[in-house]
This record gives sequence, C-alpha cells and structure tokens, in this order.
Amino acid sequence: MTRINIKLNLLVFALAAFFITPGLIPRVGYSKSAIPGFQDFYDPIQNGEVGTLRGVYVSNVLALPIVQQPANKPYYVSSQDGEVTQFSAVSRYGNIGLLAHNNLSGKSFSKLSVGQEVELIYGDGKIEKFVVTEVLRFQALQPDSQQSSFLNLDHPETLSASQMFNRVYTGSHHLIFQTCIDAYGNGSWGRLFILAIPKLQ
Repeated sequence: MTRINIKLNLLVFALAAFFITPGLIPRVGYSKSAIPGFQDFYDPIQNGEVGTLRGVYVSNVLALPIVQQPANKPYYVSSQDGEVTQFSAVSRYGNIGLLAHNNLSGKSFSKLSVGQEVELIYGDGKIEKFVVTEVLRFQALQPDSQQSSFLNLDHPETLSASQMFNRVYTGSHHLIFQTCIDAYGNGSWGRLFILAIPKLQ
C-alpha cells in the first residue's frame, strides 16, 4: 500500500466519520419484535450475485439489508432506516465495514455485545459467520474536524485519525460496524465501533 493510497483511505475514513450524523427522518423502524427469523430474512435477500454482500443478521438484534456505496462516493451512507452501507475503502484491506447513521439503523449497533454471532449473507446465498469480540467507544475531541483525535471512553488512550483507522480497519480479516455517538446535543460527538472476527468452524 503506497503512502498516497494510505492518505486517501484516511481521508475517506475521516469523511465517512464526519458524515455519519443524523440524516432524514426514519422511514422504517426495526423493533425487537419486528426482527424476522433467520430463514425469513435469508430467503428473499439473495439476488444471485457472487461476492456481493446483501444482508447482516444477528438473532433478536438486527436483520438489515446491505447496500453498496455508489462509485466515486466514498462517504455515502444510506439515509434509509432499515439498511446499512458497506464501506468500500475497507475492502482494500480484506475487511468488511458496515456504516449507518446513529438515528437510523446505527441505533441497533449499540445493542451488539461481545460473544454474539453475526451472519453475513451474500447474493449467491453464501453465509459468513463472525463473533463480536470488541466494543469500542471514542469521543471525537474535535467533532467537526476531519483530523480530530479520539479519546477512548473505556481505557486511557488518545488516538489520532490515522491511528484510529489502523486500529479499527486494518489487520487480519474481520468485520466492523461503525456509527456515531450522539451526546450533549451533538450527533457526531463520538464514534462507536463493533469488531467481530470469523467464527471458527
């Protein structure tokens, strides 16, 4: 990975973090009682496309279709409740990033906890299973800045934007959920990351 590509990815990360803020009024809501069983979610979500993520499922927590970022729109995050967006830049590292606004589908991310199983569904019906291993919460020390540093809310550490990107999005194959933390009237006050690793068969 060249320095130019790394800087570009950091910019994309900063833009995505900045734009994951409250958007349109929710159109569709998911409550715990509305979450379908796995098979009911799995069957209609397939479209035959090999290698394309189509849905993410966590029993009794979330069942969300996955949409792709349009070409040349690396900061795009869906403004529709009931779906999440795959963070395309993360694929370059062999990892999977899922983005959502914190007042839309991202609100369900805070219900995820260590040990839960996550199932990703591809267009051809393939299922990839992960297990949540970390829940990371950070305060953005300059919420409106693309170069903000981040204060870990659970451990005494402060990370730069580049350190945050490397901490969350690089490394061995894993899945990342990302949304903002709304606090003190600021929708982009902080960042929530849920990390999951492949489940051993």
